[in-house]
Amino acid sequence: MKRFSFVALCVVALVVMLFSGEKCTAEPVTCSPTELGPCLEAITSSTPPSETCCSKLREQTPCLCGYLQDPNLKPLVDNPNTARVASTCGVAYPPRC
Repeated sequence: MKRFSFVALCVVALVVMLFSGEKCTAEPVTCSPTELGPCLEAITSSTPPSETCCSKLREQTPCLCGYLQDPNLKPLVDNPNTARVASTCGVAYPPRC
């Protein structure tokens, strides 16, 4: 009987832990190259990226593959300065597409 009570208590504790935690769902990203506007100066010059730029770059990271496939955006995204900015911001570059 004691063993059954202990097992039941463990099961109840496990269920409580599973259902009481915060939900970990990723927020969907709206891919918009204009969101990278704060990075434009850093990408087109040797200016270091701002924290706003880094934040936006991290936010838009899932979109980089799509930007690379767009012939209008590819020159902006696929260049050494973008790689430098990404590295400074701690963003893996080039993206795994």
